[in-house]
Amino acid sequence: MTKVLTDARSIRIKGRSFLAVMLSPDLPFDDWLVRLDDLAARSAGFFLGRPVVLDVSDLEIDRAQLKGLIAELAQRNVSIMGIEGCRASLIGPGMPPALKGGRPVSDFEVPQQEPIIDVRTKPPIAETRPALQSIVIREPIRSGQSLIFPEGDVTVIGSVASGSEIIAGGSVHVYGTLRGRAMAGSVGNTSARIFCRKLEAELVAIDGIYKMAEDIAPNLRGQAVQLWLEGDSIKAEKLI
Repeated sequence: MTKVLTDARSIRIKGRSFLAVMLSPDLPFDDWLVRLDDLAARSAGFFLGRPVVLDVSDLEIDRAQLKGLIAELAQRNVSIMGIEGCRASLIGPGMPPALKGGRPVSDFEVPQQEPIIDVRTKPPIAETRPALQSIVIREPIRSGQSLIFPEGDVTVIGSVASGSEIIAGGSVHVYGTLRGRAMAGSVGNTSARIFCRKLEAELVAIDGIYKMAEDIAPNLRGQAVQLWLEGDSIKAEKLI
């Protein structure tokens, strides 16, 4: 007997964009993994819960090497959601899918001109400018909060707590103590800077170049400081 479905329901499929971290490894992978371990050791939880895309463009590798790299990352709790820049023949069963057509973060639409904020705790109130080039946060950034604004500068009228982070496409200005992580120039802006009234940061980064707390000169700790990028190095000086 043929069963007739009388209560068929449609399947709802929606499109949605997410902000992902891009990892671009170098050969040999063993040396690159050592540097990755160094970052993870100094900034615990940096990749925890983040969608990660693996960029293997221009790398001469085979499927076994790629599969081995993904396994090494999985052991470090780095979950790869997709692979960009690879040949179709490199993707095997059980591996993340190939991605292409990714856009720079600055092309993403930000609804209501608001930053992306982790709302597991009460988020700070944001004031935005119409041109979507900067935002002003008038409350402290509390531990556990992430504020991501790829469109431009972020200014915080207050402090940034340990365990929190700011990721800006432009510069970061903190009119208080910077104890958490501040990442400026996240979309490739090498001219971005980080300014703070009192430097106690766990990590600072500009255009992907980072400096950990122990790498910052002792005479700059607790001081009003600006940081900028020169080549592959972050420079810092006291603000007058």
